[in-house]
Amino acid sequence: MKEVILLLAEIVNTFHDLFIEFSSRMGWQLSDKDLHFWVIGILGVVGLVFVDVLFHVLSKWSISVISFLFTLSMVFVFVFAVEIQQKITGRGNMEFHDAAISIIGFLAFALGYFLLRGIVKLIKK
Repeated sequence: MKEVILLLAEIVNTFHDLFIEFSSRMGWQLSDKDLHFWVIGILGVVGLVFVDVLFHVLSKWSISVISFLFTLSMVFVFVFAVEIQQKITGRGNMEFHDAAISIIGFLAFALGYFLLRGIVKLIKK
């Protein structure tokens, strides 16, 4: 897990340095906060457009799919927050395998939930 986080941090740092160098060469005297404003703002809007289109398509199929995807994203955030917290506090081991097993646990219980809902739906019919 530590190696994955270090790799991601290195990738982010490399892009950060490239953006700073690019903005300097363009004559833009952008601060670090300016870069965060523009880069995260633009990436966020691109993500929003993608998710908005995807969710509109999925909503025609089932709202439960949207609920599942939203919850899955929250589980990802929570799982990695727990792993990082374990590293910071020294309580437990920060391991990628732990994160993967946590997400598999959610997927297993979600599958059980959807199967139960399907069975209830069949019985009602």
